[in-house]
Amino acid sequence: MSAVTALAGAAVSGIWKLATVVLAAVLLVATGAAGTGWWVAAGDRDVARAALVVERGASAALRASIAEQNLAIDGMAKATLLAMQRGEAAQAAAAAAGRKYSAAQAQLAGVRATTCAEAMPAVRQMLEGVR
Repeated sequence: MSAVTALAGAAVSGIWKLATVVLAAVLLVATGAAGTGWWVAAGDRDVARAALVVERGASAALRASIAEQNLAIDGMAKATLLAMQRGEAAQAAAAAAGRKYSAAQAQLAGVRATTCAEAMPAVRQMLEGVR
């Protein structure tokens, strides 16, 4: 039995050596795969960071253009308000001038003239009334 025991011991020793080599190979492959995964993830992270920087720049440019547009809109609103105020003032002035003209015409309601000399006092009175 000593030969069988020696043979069995050699077989078990060979199995353990083979298992050690197989486990070492599996560990090497798993470590390599994990390292490759980390490397790919780091590359993707770097690409994402670069894209983020580009998007932040575009976002800042858009914010600046929106702020510029808002300033232009505010300026147009102020200009519109001023134009409306000028328009109201012009309408009031035109209404006042119209009232003066109507009053001057009412003063000359019955005047008749056939010559220039007869019409001049009425014209003068009309101009004085409109002034």
